[in-house]
Amino acid sequence: MLMMNNNQKKEKEIVKVFSFASFLNDLGSDIIYPIWPIFLTHYLKANMAILGFIDGLGDAVVSVSQAFSGYLSDKYQKRKIFIWIGYLFGAISRIGYALSLTYHPVIFFRILDRAGKIRSAPRDAMVADVSSDLTRGKNFGILRSMDNLGAVTGIVLCIVLFPIIGYKNLFILAAIPSLIGASLIFFKLKEETVKTKAYKSYSLKSFDKNLKILFFVSILFSLGNFSYSFLLVFAYEFKFPFYSTPVLYLIFTAIASLLSYSFGKLSDIKGRKNILFVSLLFWMSSLLILLVNQNLVAVILAFVLYGFHKAAFEPVHKAFVSELSPSEMRASVIGGFQMMMGIFAFPSSLIAGILWESINIFAPFYFSLFLTCVATLLILKIKQVEGKNEKVEFS
Repeated sequence: MLMMNNNQKKEKEIVKVFSFASFLNDLGSDIIYPIWPIFLTHYLKANMAILGFIDGLGDAVVSVSQAFSGYLSDKYQKRKIFIWIGYLFGAISRIGYALSLTYHPVIFFRILDRAGKIRSAPRDAMVADVSSDLTRGKNFGILRSMDNLGAVTGIVLCIVLFPIIGYKNLFILAAIPSLIGASLIFFKLKEETVKTKAYKSYSLKSFDKNLKILFFVSILFSLGNFSYSFLLVFAYEFKFPFYSTPVLYLIFTAIASLLSYSFGKLSDIKGRKNILFVSLLFWMSSLLILLVNQNLVAVILAFVLYGFHKAAFEPVHKAFVSELSPSEMRASVIGGFQMMMGIFAFPSSLIAGILWESINIFAPFYFSLFLTCVATLLILKIKQVEGKNEKVEFS
């Protein structure tokens, strides 16, 4: 009983520290992200193919960095160093954005920014380690809600401050919360040694059958899931005012913040598969609305549904992957999944940009709709095994 109480206390402490750090980092990120695509395409004069390349490259770097840090985190049973350095990278990159006069140096700083995601797989593994099957979805939902709450705060600050201080000062300001978040992890998070089986390398052949199906579902969805930048520029092209694009970003981020916890907790009760299935339906509904109509009401409704999609997909996907992974390889598998999704996100945004430029503005949406539909059908083949992973113990 005492061990259970100690584990519960540690679970709450770790989730609390990560929640505040996530809030601060996303606050900094989303001070600038609402104006990111306009910053590149109109301020730095990049075209849509360049925007797709930079965003896609960033997603690919995310994937590689998470796989690398996940592997090393499991092998050496160290989590903390990857987490606080990741937050530090984010702060440095935003200063670099502020100093850029063309899009060329932005490529390097975007790589550094997204390399900061080395924090994600070790952090997610640590959360999964201290969680049980009955709290795993809830805990990932809490983190995602705090991520999005920080984003909402950042967006509001963007809307208020951008007209006053402009790009450069806003980007420098965005570095401060991430610096605070890195300090919080460094001083408040205690490194723990996880009592699991000895680490061993893995291959796709050794995966549980359900994990293999989820692997291919994630590949297909990633290949069609282009960057949110395309949604914002799409709205801008259909005469949605430039100064109001941060409001659209605010809409889907606020909804994701409000609902991530609920969807995560619901997946603890109803099953990860069912909520994941619904999350892809939300994304397809958002695309269909924009394809059918492009007026103000349709655009806003599409971003509302996009918020529902983000709230349902992100915490539940992480919980599902961690739940189906062997505990001794949890960070490696989570990082491997993120690597795979990022690698395919790179051609996704690049292909979307090329389709946009070479065919028409609607082509990327049809492409995404088709691949997401196939991924949704594949989810039905997953058979969730309840109670696969219990909470691990710490020394």
